[in-house]
Amino acid sequence: MNDRVNTFDTPAAYGQTLTQAERHRVLRNTYWLLALSMIPTVLGAWIGVATGITRSLGGGLGLVVFLGGAFAFMFAINKTKNSAAGVPVLLAFTFFMGLMLSRLIAMVLGFKNGSELVMTAFGGTAAVFFVMASLATVIKRDLSGMGKFLFVGVLVLFFGAIINMFVGSTAGMLAISVAAIGIFSAYMLYDIKQILDGGETNYISATLALYLDIYNVFQSLLALLGIFGGERE
Repeated sequence: MNDRVNTFDTPAAYGQTLTQAERHRVLRNTYWLLALSMIPTVLGAWIGVATGITRSLGGGLGLVVFLGGAFAFMFAINKTKNSAAGVPVLLAFTFFMGLMLSRLIAMVLGFKNGSELVMTAFGGTAAVFFVMASLATVIKRDLSGMGKFLFVGVLVLFFGAIINMFVGSTAGMLAISVAAIGIFSAYMLYDIKQILDGGETNYISATLALYLDIYNVFQSLLALLGIFGGERE
């Protein structure tokens, strides 16, 4: 799940009028808001696990609720990103995403080593983000052309996940999770590079893009760890 409305029209030349200081200010504000967005995400996940409110959201119902809520929030964020309402709407979205993630977290916590698996997924996601952010600062090449290929990858991944939801194949879930980690890790590099090159000038929409990258990497890592590392009681 990702918001790629501007994938095809954000070449590096888009932001050439921005100074280096302005680009770094956008990046700094993005990182601060991204860190802040983790608070409602954790809160939403904790409430979901504690109350079991998302336990019944399986199969088609869960997909409808997730897609409906996510797209509604992303539409609202896009409409408010240039106003004072943009940040609260984004934070409400991250709370919703944490709530939706709670079903997977609750399943993993059902394992004997569930807490360790969650922390490992968190640490792995942080490591991926650090590597991609570091690469973005040293790569001088224009990466705006990556967007088209990554967007196609997301579409294939999306439809593959829907099909596998009905098929229920563990091997399919494994393949989708591995592919998602690769695609959204590359998207982290792409999104950060867009900010550094001036292709993304709004820190709210930049935060949304990076948040979804991180969310998908974490979710996929957690699913993989649950499949291979989960220890039954």
